[in-house]
Amino acid sequence: MKAAVIVFPGSNCDRDLAVAFRGAGMDVAMAWHKDTALPEGVDLVGVPGGFSFGDYLRCGAIAARSPIVSALAAHATRGGYVLGVCNGFQVLTETGMLPGALMRNAGLKFVCRTVGLRVETAESAFTACYAAGDEIAVPVAHHDGNYIADRETLAALTAEDRIAFRYTEEVNGATDRVAGILSPNRRVLGLMPHPERAVHETHPSTDGAAMFQSLARALVDA
Repeated sequence: MKAAVIVFPGSNCDRDLAVAFRGAGMDVAMAWHKDTALPEGVDLVGVPGGFSFGDYLRCGAIAARSPIVSALAAHATRGGYVLGVCNGFQVLTETGMLPGALMRNAGLKFVCRTVGLRVETAESAFTACYAAGDEIAVPVAHHDGNYIADRETLAALTAEDRIAFRYTEEVNGATDRVAGILSPNRRVLGLMPHPERAVHETHPSTDGAAMFQSLARALVDA
């Protein structure tokens, strides 16, 4: 099992994500945003949280045009797994790999706390170790986490069982409290909360560990 974590100028959760991958038994390589290819043999790519390029223009907009993103898109097209967390989710929407947009929080304030999430589907490589309906506690830390999608997009996400997580409480104004969504082939997940900050006994919760266990199982079974 081999994972890569992409590092942009301003990423600050890249090492956290790498530690979580390693904790699930994966070999991990770091990929710089100016690279034109992913490390050889990669099964899973993590796009981490942080403030890529200082969040200028729109969050994730500059990162989405980095050289490495072409390789990331090709990896996803081939059926490789991609996990985008927080700023990584923003990058994935800016590339068009996931629908919708992440806008300024409805309260116009940075939100940094542990929140409740409901697992909406266990039918993915990211959520297989949960049960649909499970409620978990995972930290958030974002200023632009308000997921916005039009009615048709939201209807398609719902009909195709592609809403992976919803907030159990009002957090940022997100449409229908959506916290994470899957791509049409279910191999790309973008979510605003930070599961990599909920994997160790020193963390406020270990509820994120099941996501990395789910991915490890999927990679072993592939």
